[in-house]
Amino acid sequence: MSRKKRAVTHLPLHPVALQVPGEVREGVIRSRSQAHVGEAGSPRLIYSRCGLPYSVLLRLHVLRKSKRAMYDVIVIGGGPAGLNAAMILGRSRRKVIVFDGGQPRNRWSDNMNGFLTSDGMNPRDFIKKGRAELQKYSIEMKDIEISSATYSKGQFVVNDAEGTVYHTRKLLLATGLKDNWPQLERFEEFYGKSIHHCPYCDGWESRDKAIAVYGKGRSGIGQALAMKNWSADVTLYTDGTDKLRRSDLELLELNGVKVAREKITQLEGEDGMLRHIVVQGGEKRAQQALFFSEGTKQQSALGKMLGCEFTNKGVIKTRRLQQSNIPGLYVAGDAARDMQMVIVAAAEGAKAGVAINMDLQKEDRKTVA
Repeated sequence: MSRKKRAVTHLPLHPVALQVPGEVREGVIRSRSQAHVGEAGSPRLIYSRCGLPYSVLLRLHVLRKSKRAMYDVIVIGGGPAGLNAAMILGRSRRKVIVFDGGQPRNRWSDNMNGFLTSDGMNPRDFIKKGRAELQKYSIEMKDIEISSATYSKGQFVVNDAEGTVYHTRKLLLATGLKDNWPQLERFEEFYGKSIHHCPYCDGWESRDKAIAVYGKGRSGIGQALAMKNWSADVTLYTDGTDKLRRSDLELLELNGVKVAREKITQLEGEDGMLRHIVVQGGEKRAQQALFFSEGTKQQSALGKMLGCEFTNKGVIKTRRLQQSNIPGLYVAGDAARDMQMVIVAAAEGAKAGVAINMDLQKEDRKTVA
């Protein structure tokens, strides 16, 4: 009596792990003749080409490509912090791979300021130059996002967006932050050119201009006062909110800061350069730059996923040498600090690189019994 064959379908080439009682074998599905398809369309059986008897019923898990080699350090984030950490670790002869999702916080900017020897450099050129300098240290670079990371028994398992799995002894998060933007029409058109969030990065380029500071409620008072350092002409826009106290108004007036309570309806300008802020009622007010501080959020959810502790400002808590509360997990750059400047991020990356290498040295060192 002939046995009715199950339907077979073609599967793309994928490495697979074959779970058999008492052992795990690896194989590759290469053709239609190698796999059955279950009711839900998932592979259930594999034939003897992988070295298993035809009659053995297997539970087959199709996996993406897995990097079985153990890295000393995986760096997630290819900005100044991540690259500088990778350089220190590469110079320490560590096996390192850097992942970068290509979404840096300053990607709208044409200039990166306040970095000695690189003042005014295009941020993209800065990263390109940094990557080139890492090549001699055999640092691996992957332009892909990391989707998940777990910690167990002294090592980290990291999955990229395509499902590839990586293993590492130490993990550095240098994923950075992203800014909360004011909900203003045409905002992105001007952001990074005449709208900024950091006066120490872009205040000099806005010196002596008519500077607007955006802050609803009472949130813009501190920044409006600070911007007087760069210009005598500063106006605080509260965008339709009226929560300033009498003492706030007296302080602002005493320091020469004007206040505009009307709701902003539009930004006007050309080629990325702000010219006017239009308020409710149609009045146009001449402004050449706008600074804001609406808070930030983590660029990546990995810190939360791994169980990191956070400050009340939403950055990851770190110790003196960039260690988090998770053993072997370090954090550098904007994701871990309130002082959010490129040069500070790079310095934190270097500090983390040294700390990680010292940690690895201790683990590898033989001790006298």
